[in-house]
Amino acid sequence: MTVTVPRTAGPRHGVVRYAGIGGLELEAGGFLPDVILAYETWGTLNADGSNAVLIEHALTGSTHVTRGDTDEDGWWEELAGPGAPVDTDKFFVVAINILGGCYGSTGPSSPAPDGKPWGSRFPLVTLRDSTVAEARLADQLGIRSWFAVLGGSMGGARALEWAVTYPERVQRCAVIAVGAASTAEQIAFAQAQTLAIRQDANYNDGDYYGGASPEDGLALARRIAHITYRSAREFDGRFGRSPQSGEAPLQAETLSGRGRYQVESYLDHQGSKLVRRFDANSYIALTEALMSHDVTRGRGSLAESLSRATAKFFVAAVDTDRLYFPEQSHELAAALPGEVDVHIISAPIGHDGFLTEIGQLGAQLRDHLED
Repeated sequence: MTVTVPRTAGPRHGVVRYAGIGGLELEAGGFLPDVILAYETWGTLNADGSNAVLIEHALTGSTHVTRGDTDEDGWWEELAGPGAPVDTDKFFVVAINILGGCYGSTGPSSPAPDGKPWGSRFPLVTLRDSTVAEARLADQLGIRSWFAVLGGSMGGARALEWAVTYPERVQRCAVIAVGAASTAEQIAFAQAQTLAIRQDANYNDGDYYGGASPEDGLALARRIAHITYRSAREFDGRFGRSPQSGEAPLQAETLSGRGRYQVESYLDHQGSKLVRRFDANSYIALTEALMSHDVTRGRGSLAESLSRATAKFFVAAVDTDRLYFPEQSHELAAALPGEVDVHIISAPIGHDGFLTEIGQLGAQLRDHLED
């Protein structure tokens, strides 16, 4: 049975709603019954359903892309909203919490059929699985074809998967700060993060619900990730070798009494922030979904795989990105059908520039979304 909250119920814009999409057979062989997807919408779907835009969030992102009927800021305000490049006065904008997440969609912390959290029993999901799930939600919303699908980082990988899996349903596709597949180095960074969580004393093979959570492991995973999200240039310019206020890294009789450098304090803060808002099992599930990212899997060469897509593509990279190097964006653009330019975000901070400096591409994205 499929159950969805009517679009007319309650506040209309930027408020989380939930839809049941039924059972889902997974690419790796698992099965999830009674899948729920959380989503938010902004704007109004027109009569023929032709003005829908899907914005895909990154690894630990949520559905709250921009403000709506609440005052809470979204994470991509420069991209979406009234008068923004993705104009919510013009488009019906949708954001969906990815399968395996912890912001309302079915994930490891959700109840399994026996009423207990899935925990260690949660199956491996891939980005293709999330695309299939999202296609079912699009059907419920009356969206047969997206005017555009776009995202950055893991969101860009999801957008690309949409364009190749359902070419007839994507007219425009923006892939920002990500390549056609996760590289060996990206998988290596990801494995270090998941292992940090799994080796936490409280992890209990993923069945920690109802007890102490693996907060130390999750915080360490975030530290590792955040180093790849930022650049050496930013760390040196922002922190250098300065000690944290009131702490002295070189004035301690023992290692356990050593103070911190500013950059250490910064990473500690980033880890603590994530622990307060994210589930460790979901972090593993989504990290491993991103590890699975490979648009060519089972489809032939990169050019052969991308030849399935019929969308008009927009590809962008951050010039200082040391997680998803600009070279990967150039490789993707070169393999896409037709002539596809790579737009460059110039940002000293590294990978996270796709979030903080997306305004640099405002004019180009408006052109991409011209009817």
